Amino acid sequence: MKSNAICIVLALVSAGAASAAVPMLLEERVAREEEKLILDHPIAGIENSLWFDYRVDVIEAQKELSSDLRRASDIEDKRDAWEEYAVELKNEREDYIHDMAKRGFRQGSVTIID
Repeated sequence: MKSNAICIVLALVSAGAASAAVPMLLEERVAREEEKLILDHPIAGIENSLWFDYRVDVIEAQKELSSDLRRASDIEDKRDAWEEYAVELKNEREDYIHDMAKRGFRQGSVTIID
């Protein structure tokens, strides 16, 4: 019984190591970079309908990615899902920034040059 438990643990560990060795898809890396750019505070601190729509759109994109990845049957499906997710995040962020700029509120940025 004890040896069976050890075999199961070793199988799980080796399975985890095998999945960890799989390189991340380029599309996933791009999407992960887009995730870092998700706005977590409204522009100018103004919580208006544009801000709430942006947040809902981000959450919806995340849910859609999860669903698409669950249904993916091959590597191309996964690539498509990650690519679509990255594009959606970028478009939603740009649309929100653009719409707020039209209302007179600009997205601030700081550039540090060494």
